[in-house]
Amino acid sequence: MRVLGIDPSIRATGFGIIEYSQNTYTVLSYGVIKPSRRLLFHHKINEIRSQVEKLINNFSPDEVAIENLFYAQNIKTAITLGQVRGAILVAIASHNCSLYEYSPLEIKKAVTGYGQADKNQVKIMVKTLLKIKDELIETDATDALATAYCHLNSRIFQMRTKEAGVKD
Repeated sequence: MRVLGIDPSIRATGFGIIEYSQNTYTVLSYGVIKPSRRLLFHHKINEIRSQVEKLINNFSPDEVAIENLFYAQNIKTAITLGQVRGAILVAIASHNCSLYEYSPLEIKKAVTGYGQADKNQVKIMVKTLLKIKDELIETDATDALATAYCHLNSRIFQMRTKEAGVKD
């Protein structure tokens, strides 16, 4: 199973693609989409949408996992993030990808075991769990990889309980 994880932001949208096969996680790609600060807002959103579409075209993920908007420091930030998420959701929907959403608490708990972990703790655990040696990996990319990892663990658990005949 191949999953694209996304951590949305207007300044730096993180992405990470992980493939799970034969009890092994393989990181296929990760990075950050950073629209030019000089672009007008609607062009920044379009750039993010376009780059997400390229990722979907290039990697053909089975499913996409995205971090839910649950908290913003102010209303303007919440609206901006909502618009960015909307553009990302359009890119995902236009490719008929299955979408799953997770709260930051769920993601942190899946990766670190602690829902209140800080970004550095998430980064350290993602690098450890996925055997990433890149010392310059950006936090937005590790957040996206954490989202993909969280989703994969959720799906693996669902598959194994189904195989074991456990009913919901």
